[in-house]
Amino acid sequence: MRIIGGSHKGRRIQAPANLPVRPTTDMAKEALFNILHNHYDFEGLKVLDLFAGIGSLSYEFAARDAAEVHSVELNPRCVSFITETTRKLNLKNLFVIRANVFTYLSRGGGKKFDIIFADPPYDLEGIERIPELVLEKEMLDKDGWLIVEHPASIDFSEHPNLDQQRNYGKVNFSMFSAK
Repeated sequence: MRIIGGSHKGRRIQAPANLPVRPTTDMAKEALFNILHNHYDFEGLKVLDLFAGIGSLSYEFAARDAAEVHSVELNPRCVSFITETTRKLNLKNLFVIRANVFTYLSRGGGKKFDIIFADPPYDLEGIERIPELVLEKEMLDKDGWLIVEHPASIDFSEHPNLDQQRNYGKVNFSMFSAK
C-alpha cells in the first residue's frame, strides 16, 4: 500500500500478510481523492473512517492535514497496526478506536464529521443500514459526505440522500449527504 498524497506522498507501507483486510485499490483511492479535492479543502476537516482495516484511507486524510481523523476498527491486529503506523508516521491528527462499527454508530458519539468513509467487508450483513445509522444519529455535517464502498450487489440508487455513485472496476462508491 502507498500513500498517494499529502505530507507522506509516495510512502509505501507494508502491512502483515495475515490481516483480514481488502484495502481500497490505489486506482480507486486516487479517483476518490480527486473527487474529494473538488469538493473540500482538506485542512481542518473532521473525518471518520469506519471499518478502517489497515488504515489506508485514514493515512491519506491525515497526511493531507485533516484536523482529525478517527479510525474505527474491531480487529485487534489491525488496530495495533494502525496505531504503530500512526506513531511511525508521526500523525498527531489520527485517532484509533477499537470498536464494532454498528455499536459505535448506534451510540452516535455526539460528534459531527465532514467526511465519513465506510469500507466494510463486502460479505458483511447490514451494509445497507450504514447510511441510515449515520444519518439518524446526525453524525454528518450539513455540507458533509458519507461515502460507502460496497460491492455491485448492493444498490443504493433509491436512497433519498444519495448524491452520486462511482464505479472503478469492482470498487463502488456511493456518496450520501445530510440534505
